[in-house]
Amino acid sequence: MFCEIVAGNLPSDKVAETERSLAFRDLNPVAPTHVLVIPKRHVESIGHLDAEMTADVADLVTTIQEVTRVEGIDESGYRVVANTGTHGAQSVFHLHFHVIGGRQLGWPPE
Repeated sequence: MFCEIVAGNLPSDKVAETERSLAFRDLNPVAPTHVLVIPKRHVESIGHLDAEMTADVADLVTTIQEVTRVEGIDESGYRVVANTGTHGAQSVFHLHFHVIGGRQLGWPPE
C-alpha cells in the first residue's frame, strides 16, 4: 500500500517529502498529530535495514524532525513508534514511523 502512495497511485495528505522519504497523515489518528514517515524505497521493517541504507535512515530522522516542526510539537514533545513484525503489531509491511503528539501522551502507550 505505501509503495502505491509513493508512486502517486493512492492519495495521501502529505506533510513533508524529500528525495528519500515521505510523511503523510495517518488515516486513523490516535492523537491530534499522527503522521507516518516512510522511506520511498521499500524496506519491510527496521529488521531489514542494513549498513548500505545509512543515508535513508538519516533522511528518515531529519524528516521526522521536520514533521515535528511543521506540526508545532517539536518543543512540547512527541512519540516516535515503529511497529515491527506481527508480535510488534506491524500491519503494513513497509517500514514506517508513527510521529504522535499534540496532546499529553500516557504511559504505557495507548
